[in-house]
Amino acid sequence: MKKTFLHILAIILMSGAMFSCHDLYVPVTTELTPDVFPSNAAQYISASGPAYVALRGNYAVEYFQQQSFSTDETIMPARGGNWFDGGQNQTMHYHTWTQDNGYLNGNWYWMSTIIGVSNQTINILRTTMPSGAAKNTGIAEIKMVRAFAYYMMMDNYGNVPLDTLYGDFTPKTNTPRAQVFDFVEKEIQSCIPFLSEANDVSQYGRPNKWTAYALLAKMYLNAEVYTGTKRYDDCIAACDKVIASGKYGIEPRASYLQMFYPNNGPQMKEFIFAIPYNPTMSNSFPFRSVNIHARYQVPRSMAKRFSMPYTPAGSASTLPEYYAYFNDSKDVRNGQWLTGLQYMADGVTPITVTTTNLGYDQFYKGSNPTEVKTFQVNLTPDIVLRQSVASFDAGNDEVAWNMGYRNIKFYPDATSLNRDQNNDVPVFRYSDILMMKAEAILRGGAPTGGATAVSLVNQVRSERTTSPALTTIDLEGVYAERVREFAFESWHRNDMIRFGKFENKWGFKTNADTYRRIFPIPRNALQLNPNLKQNPGY
Repeated sequence: MKKTFLHILAIILMSGAMFSCHDLYVPVTTELTPDVFPSNAAQYISASGPAYVALRGNYAVEYFQQQSFSTDETIMPARGGNWFDGGQNQTMHYHTWTQDNGYLNGNWYWMSTIIGVSNQTINILRTTMPSGAAKNTGIAEIKMVRAFAYYMMMDNYGNVPLDTLYGDFTPKTNTPRAQVFDFVEKEIQSCIPFLSEANDVSQYGRPNKWTAYALLAKMYLNAEVYTGTKRYDDCIAACDKVIASGKYGIEPRASYLQMFYPNNGPQMKEFIFAIPYNPTMSNSFPFRSVNIHARYQVPRSMAKRFSMPYTPAGSASTLPEYYAYFNDSKDVRNGQWLTGLQYMADGVTPITVTTTNLGYDQFYKGSNPTEVKTFQVNLTPDIVLRQSVASFDAGNDEVAWNMGYRNIKFYPDATSLNRDQNNDVPVFRYSDILMMKAEAILRGGAPTGGATAVSLVNQVRSERTTSPALTTIDLEGVYAERVREFAFESWHRNDMIRFGKFENKWGFKTNADTYRRIFPIPRNALQLNPNLKQNPGY
């Protein structure tokens, strides 16, 4: 089924190239002109490609890292200077980032690009498509892409400029966060009547009606954070729309981990909206658009274990505070972690590394530093800045490289020769719908359909663990379940803020500044647009 979808994706991605050139004086070398393209339903879908290509951009790498490195989920310390990256990983962990942090700059530009390209695409569809249902649906889908980009900007940067008119280069000032929320809410609501209800391969990778309700549910669940007003009943109502559709279900326990494998795709019954990735279709418009989770997560000594045709970096690890939530030995979600002594795929053959005493431990003080040492790879839970606390550096030896448990939820793709992976990345899953409804009930929303918070959570847990069903649950229990269910899916920062945990201590981080719940507007954006105002505290 994924092969079928790739043909659709190829058309969309190739169309992105048509709009990626901004040189007005390039000679015409194609017969494709606005008079003849787009001119039919398939071509209109192709013409919408640039918006989806832009959306692929940073989502699986830099955006994930901004959401994760700022929490207890992931840490990426330097190892002998490797991965220091100008201190951007250090400041994300310590909550000392400034307006010059590379992640914050890159993701602002990425989200802004999605919005700009969406504006352009909407304009093209409006001016070229004949009136009718296809036009309404095509424009609604791109508006949903833009709405999601604005949601991410609002969630991350707070007060952001609203720009929805293609060709209008007037510098915009910040719009208050609550007003951005209102705009996105109304935009989604206006799209719903025109969006497709299909959730098959023909619609995969493009927003449908249930994507709209899932995004509304996410907004309403966080509405008190964004606007100061609780919207839990609205969250429940949006979740109920998805539930009542009958189009989605919980992935069985036996295939939970497979949801994130390289061959995932439209056949996954939980995927409401996912962003597709494929190594043969990477591009540079406007960002590298890759999923390279395995590059960062798999230890460099374990390439053979996963039949990887390249050496991974293994630079990112989780923190003990986060991993502590994976405390049920009967839970299938434990299978996404690499911990302790490591073995080959047969589970018997130890994975070993041969080096020297000094290569194993750079602080070795014995009499035989060059003596050969062979050891079994053993991933330890704690991160220790042995080389330099100031430089956030654990050291450049085997002890350092094997610090920290690793997450392989987006399972390594043995077929990729360029580090990019085939694994599609889900944005909204059906289990999140059930979990959001459960949380909204616990926060004061009125139960519907005979469901309770504990019955909703148990629907998810029944396909994740063989441990007994819960008899009761509170908000702390929902938080713990969200940690286990949505690890490494770019929602943890969002969750920590809503649950009041973003200011807690973890790892080496002690900063409790509440203004850091939103990031600063990057310096480059302020320089390019003097009408922007910096967020409070920065």
